[in-house]
Amino acid sequence: MNTAKKIDVTETAVDVKEKKIHLFKMDIRAYTMIGALLTIWILFSLLNDTFLTPRNLSNLFLQMSVTSILAIGMVLIIVAGQIDLSVGSLVGLTGGVAAILNVWLGWHPILVIIATIVLGMIIGLVQGWWVAYRAVPAFIVTLAGMLIFRGILTGITNSRTVAPLSPGLKVLGQGYIPALVGLIIAGIAVCLTIFFMTKKRKDRIKYGFPVIPTSWTVGIMLLTAAGIIGFVMLMNAYQGIPIPFIIVIVLAIIFTFIAKNTVFGRQVYALGGNPEAAALSGIDIKKRILMIFVLGNTLAAIAGLILTARVNAATVGAGTMYELDAIAACVIGGTSLMGGVGTISGALIGALVMASLDNGMSIMNIDSFWQLIVKGSILVLAVWVDMVSRKKQAKA
Repeated sequence: MNTAKKIDVTETAVDVKEKKIHLFKMDIRAYTMIGALLTIWILFSLLNDTFLTPRNLSNLFLQMSVTSILAIGMVLIIVAGQIDLSVGSLVGLTGGVAAILNVWLGWHPILVIIATIVLGMIIGLVQGWWVAYRAVPAFIVTLAGMLIFRGILTGITNSRTVAPLSPGLKVLGQGYIPALVGLIIAGIAVCLTIFFMTKKRKDRIKYGFPVIPTSWTVGIMLLTAAGIIGFVMLMNAYQGIPIPFIIVIVLAIIFTFIAKNTVFGRQVYALGGNPEAAALSGIDIKKRILMIFVLGNTLAAIAGLILTARVNAATVGAGTMYELDAIAACVIGGTSLMGGVGTISGALIGALVMASLDNGMSIMNIDSFWQLIVKGSILVLAVWVDMVSRKKQAKA
């Protein structure tokens, strides 16, 4: 009897150990990307001492905002097994419409924002309807959209630059949060982080899931709190937190909640992971595909507003190639082009990696063609890593 009890205890300990190992393996891709990001930052800071200054880092987070917003929507689209090549042109079109309404027609900034977002939703409905209910491949629909939207933008602006915007709209892309408000936001963010991490740990214990040691949890909380406060202090050393970056964080939180904590989010992942099984389980695939295009194109409209406000003008070439930056950010951040796998946080890290490369190489006065070569090479490498990891998982 004693021997049997010892065997049971030994087996339980082994099971717990395996579960903990699995728990850490789940985040290894994220840790790798963070390590790569830190390596890029250290390299550029050694090559140019202005890279890690508050001013340049503020500009870096400002530059990554548009790509980040596009990547948030693109994650859901790719996870569902679809693709959207039109978001770059849609950024240009919605930004152009916003500028026309504000500059030429004199609309109030709030009305301009509402009208632009509604336009993005309507375009998402149209494109999603063709993909979901007329079974036209998303690649073709959005490729056509890319051409159509760019053509419409050229037509409605007569190939002219529409500028300048009113101060109320311009602040959307150029404004900063005051230092005191930033510190208040940091305090709230720290409290919420501690609360949700504690709640998640208690829930995992309650339902018998493995958890990391308490000391590790406390350490992660302290590091996270230090990171939040340090970031805010760094931004306050220049002009404060850029408003576009605040918008990115808010959207990332909302869409992370949608992806992880709603039926819709779980169904999107199921749809991309195994479409046949998703259909057999009763998921309305057509409605889900329609909805992801509505969400993705709505985010593209928000990105268009921010880009136009940031440059204080709408141009015919605005948003060119942005769809490739968004896709690259998703893939670099761990989103699989096969569908079913991807996270919002990973896409944000990917967007930050892309922006850091652009920013660092620009500071170093490296020719633009090298920037394209480096970004393309990293994209190929990221896809290769994804394919290798999938093969390993299949063998396991």
